[in-house]
Amino acid sequence: MQNILIIGGTRNMGHDLALRLNAEGHRVTILNRGISPDDLPDSVARLRADRTDVLQLRRALLAKRFDVVVDFVVYSGHEAQSIAEILHEACGHYILISSGQVYLVREGLSRPFHERDYEGRLLPAPKLNTYAYEEWHYGIGKREAEDAIQQAHQRRAFPYTTLRLPMVNSERDQQRRLYNYILRLRDGHPLLIPETPDYPLRHIDSADVVTIISQMIRAGRVYNCAFNLSQEETLSMDEFLALLADIMGVQVNVVRARTSDLEAGGFMPHCSPFSDRWMSELDNSLSKEVLSAQYTPVRQTLERLVRYYRDNPPPIPAGYKRRHAEVKFARHLLSSEMQ
Repeated sequence: MQNILIIGGTRNMGHDLALRLNAEGHRVTILNRGISPDDLPDSVARLRADRTDVLQLRRALLAKRFDVVVDFVVYSGHEAQSIAEILHEACGHYILISSGQVYLVREGLSRPFHERDYEGRLLPAPKLNTYAYEEWHYGIGKREAEDAIQQAHQRRAFPYTTLRLPMVNSERDQQRRLYNYILRLRDGHPLLIPETPDYPLRHIDSADVVTIISQMIRAGRVYNCAFNLSQEETLSMDEFLALLADIMGVQVNVVRARTSDLEAGGFMPHCSPFSDRWMSELDNSLSKEVLSAQYTPVRQTLERLVRYYRDNPPPIPAGYKRRHAEVKFARHLLSSEMQ
């Protein structure tokens, strides 16, 4: 049994990891602000702090030691530096959950991205108060967090492993991105898909992330480097939609449009969230070689999630509430092509 802290722990993967590790007999604590309710068992301990407030964080973690800390909610260099200072000599292994967007803010890279692609010139900041700026800022923040932890390792032998994730498909995805496609396929009307960018999809199943972290904890090894995680298959958008439609037993009706027109109409990113330029494609070779990671086939992931959403329909995503306008625009495009 190990003493494990999960920073986050009430949403998405953190919640599922807490359940998994608790069931495996570990002593599990979650640290978060306590705003989101959770249905974790009473055997999971709770610590309350806003992790952006260093004083709160220090008070919450005062005199506590953990064998493993899994940090799902570190978004800046300052946050990473603070947690490394607080946990110095009080943590046996810090696991930083990062993102494939650390590559998307690099210049001149081609897909899929490898761990060796991390170093290099960065993209300049896009225009403020734009969607592109927010996504760029997220990627830059994750890079700064990774760099701060690596510097803590170099200076004080702080023990860490970084896991870089692409789009995570999960029952608990707060943005319900896969559910957006399920709803649109189910209603039978045309799907609006941007003509460009037409990047292939290479995602990760949340259950695989939980399993890999659990196996790392069981192995008791610290790697002091970063690993890309992703499923094996790389699918085009057409292949993905055909697979999802086959699982659902429906037909696919796709209408492609210029990205600028979809953005002007307010349809992106909701009409096709996986078409986003900020969706990464990661090479998983190193994780298979070193971590012995295994990945669920995409079909199995989609089958499970389709069943879940059928049996547990979540609230309708905000973007779907304008579905009538999407359909009208798609039909206008189809009629224009026929003239």
